[in-house]
Amino acid sequence: MVIKVFLASSSGSTAIKKKQQDVVGFLEALKVDYAQLDIACNEENRMWMRQNVPEDKKPANGIPLPPQIFNEEGYCGDYDTFFDAKEDNSVYAFLGLPPPPGSKEVPVEERNGDAHVEEEQAEEADEEEGEGGEEEAEEEAANDEATEEETAGDEALAEEEEEAVGETDEQAQAEEEEQEEEDLQSEEEEELRQLEEQDDEGSEVVFLWFVASCIFFKTS
Repeated sequence: MVIKVFLASSSGSTAIKKKQQDVVGFLEALKVDYAQLDIACNEENRMWMRQNVPEDKKPANGIPLPPQIFNEEGYCGDYDTFFDAKEDNSVYAFLGLPPPPGSKEVPVEERNGDAHVEEEQAEEADEEEGEGGEEEAEEEAANDEATEEETAGDEALAEEEEEAVGETDEQAQAEEEEQEEEDLQSEEEEELRQLEEQDDEGSEVVFLWFVASCIFFKTS
């Protein structure tokens, strides 16, 4: 694969000359095989470059400026995209070339593979988190249900205790009333007994008085 760099050797623009020198100097530093194609002296090169730069990559006037970079027939980019690739340490990927041994640049396939692995790991993490969330939700629901059952049991026990206390109070009240009735009856019986004793004493006095009167009359 040959890298083609379309240049303008007789360009009057200082900016274009500087960009062309930057691209060529960097490719030579990387020891990348490339070919310089002059569009200033070769109309065929100029027409080929203009025809093969994608429409969405052309400027508003439709005339792309050098330098333009190709890998055989495939378009790589202009100076701006080349500069971005250089800053990102991905020039070989920009050129469509595999990085040489010892290069710090990671091959496109490995980068895509790593990205795929990262996506799979992220999906697995999301699935585990989702499963963990479902388990937590189920556990919370079970805890809530157990709490409700425990609360219902406590309420039922409290009601039973209240009923038992109520029955005990009623029984105590009934026993108290019964005791009061017994005490009242005992008082009435005592009063009656005292009255009977008083009646007996009165009768005895009257009898004695009667006997004494009879004796008195006999002696007189």
